[in-house]
Amino acid sequence: MNIKANISNILNDLDEKVQLVAVSKTKPTSYILEAYQAGQRIFGENKVQELVEKSAVLPDDIQWHMIGHLQSNKVNTSHHLFRLFTL
Repeated sequence: MNIKANISNILNDLDEKVQLVAVSKTKPTSYILEAYQAGQRIFGENKVQELVEKSAVLPDDIQWHMIGHLQSNKVNTSHHLFRLFTL
């Protein structure tokens, strides 16, 4: 099953009040772009360097969520990129 079909199936099973956060950590930008083209706009990352690289080449309207812990020395690098921090 492809990414678009997976997203469609998951969204069909979710309550309309629930938003899907696609965890994109360790995934190539081509997968993220395929999910984006299928309508997914919220993605979760756990590494600042990966987010910086991915956000530079992916659409600007993606909402990035930080998953896990953020080292204090990375805050200045990333605070403007994440929309939500989740522990």
